[in-house]
Amino acid sequence: MTHVNIKIFGEVQGVFFRHSARLKAREIGITGFVKNEPDGAVYMEAEGNEKTLEQFLEWCKYGPESAKVEKVESSLGNVKGFSDFIIK
Repeated sequence: MTHVNIKIFGEVQGVFFRHSARLKAREIGITGFVKNEPDGAVYMEAEGNEKTLEQFLEWCKYGPESAKVEKVESSLGNVKGFSDFIIK
């Protein structure tokens, strides 16, 4: 199990990014959460195996069709043992 902190910059609020991230995470077995940040970015913490996290990070580079992702930052963190992927 691996934990990744992810911050996505660009036009990512008001475009169903959080909802789409939750759907994608649940589809591939990722747990954690997603939330909007005051600076206009989207922040996520995600847990899963390395392969599915790589797949999820790749999805984050594009997001839903209406998003315009400019940059994705990610860093490893301590595993928290999330049981689901939720929107905060």
